[in-house]
Amino acid sequence: MKNLLKLLLAPAMLLTTVALSAQPDDRAGLVARGRYLVENVGMCADCHTPRNERGEFIAAQSLMGAPLGFAPSFPMPAWAPVAPPIAGLPTLTEEQAVRFLREGARPDGSRPRPPMPEFRFNEADATAVVAYLKSLAR
Repeated sequence: MKNLLKLLLAPAMLLTTVALSAQPDDRAGLVARGRYLVENVGMCADCHTPRNERGEFIAAQSLMGAPLGFAPSFPMPAWAPVAPPIAGLPTLTEEQAVRFLREGARPDGSRPRPPMPEFRFNEADATAVVAYLKSLAR
């Protein structure tokens, strides 16, 4: 009975061991988490990826910046009509980008213009997002 129990629990114990052994500083895991957050939580492609005439994302230009296909219904002087490129984060260092995602401030202290939200990621998630975006440098 004891051996049967070990046999039945072995897959679960293996998965637990693998999950616990993955360190936060594991670069591949960090980039994968960042990709998940960018693609499924932040939905960054919605604004930062251009679309073709049918409204489909242009995959070859993913996160390379795009004119926004929408505008506010009332005047907003701070509205940004174009989303800048974020693949590779060409204008920010890793530290600056993490601060931006945690505190909502650029290096010069300015805030993002609408429709970009002022994200308040925790340190781990901001670091993962930045690792992923930096991995896309072209």
